[in-house]
Amino acid sequence: MLMLHCPNCGRDVDETDLHAGGEAHLRREGAEASAEAFEDYLFMRKNPKGVHFERWHHTFGCGKWFHAARDTATLEVFGTYSAQTSEPPKEIIDRIAEKRPNWSWESDT
Repeated sequence: MLMLHCPNCGRDVDETDLHAGGEAHLRREGAEASAEAFEDYLFMRKNPKGVHFERWHHTFGCGKWFHAARDTATLEVFGTYSAQTSEPPKEIIDRIAEKRPNWSWESDT
């Protein structure tokens, strides 16, 4: 079972208390965007086997959103952090790079 730490209320909870919200750190298109760019924003998502950054909602807890970095193949969680950040904290990126030497944040974005 997937266990995540909610950085908002400080509780460690299993996935039954949470609702997955999809990929984190999406770049939203403005009003001047082309139809193709807006379509990509709406429908095109990464679906990696490996490190992935996701949005989670603590539905049966504090009710707030947060981000999690985890490996989709092993369910290893590298960390959770506030949803109000535009990119993962350095300590989480460093933790991932330590365990996955060939991975980098730049190649994942």
